[in-house]
Amino acid sequence: MLLKAGFIVIAGAILAWVWMALGRATAACGDPPSVAGRMRRRFMLVAAGWVGLALLMAQTGVLRQWDRRPPPLVFLLVSIVGLGVIVARSRAGDRLSRGVSLAGLVGLQAFRLPLEVLMHQAAVEGVMPVQMSYSGWNFDVLTGLTAIGLAVWLQVGRPPRRLVWIWNVLGLALLANIVTIAVASSPIVAWFGSTPDRLNTFVTYPPYVLLPAVMVLAAWAGHLLIFRALGAGRRLGA
Repeated sequence: MLLKAGFIVIAGAILAWVWMALGRATAACGDPPSVAGRMRRRFMLVAAGWVGLALLMAQTGVLRQWDRRPPPLVFLLVSIVGLGVIVARSRAGDRLSRGVSLAGLVGLQAFRLPLEVLMHQAAVEGVMPVQMSYSGWNFDVLTGLTAIGLAVWLQVGRPPRRLVWIWNVLGLALLANIVTIAVASSPIVAWFGSTPDRLNTFVTYPPYVLLPAVMVLAAWAGHLLIFRALGAGRRLGA
């Protein structure tokens, strides 16, 4: 129960961060309160619908229909990639990239540290295959750790802009690495073996479906927002 609660708490914390960040970002960009409120409500309604759909597909077993070609899980992953791009290029994404400090955008990625600790515990308890944890081939914990340090540096000083670019590229590469491992560990590929302890099926059950539907999506969209902010010439610092 504590493991399940942990995934729910992290997903809820990410959505709460977006809600608060949108409020500050719209104000910083000069949007009237009515426009800002409408944007926040629309964004959160879409987010609630997306989370509800992912949980429903997991609860009803749709995501576990491995014999279908292509399996429904593939559609979920493709949707996550597309949604990340849409969010980053949306009006809300514009406000976040312009109205939230780079320290805030980088700091969001710090959620990957407690998430990796939680995933390690899931592997220990036999819920998740070990190759998806930092005891295996997942090194994404480094992104969470370095996000904290870089966010603090951005808040109090001016690190080299090139360093932020490099960090963002490496963080995205580590995200791609764990997603690749997760797909390779699914029954679709079964690269690491076909025994239950080596297969990644836990993400097709609630609330673990929040891992790809919320956490992976937030990490992916977050990296794109940092690229957008850097590309727009945002100054480094608070």
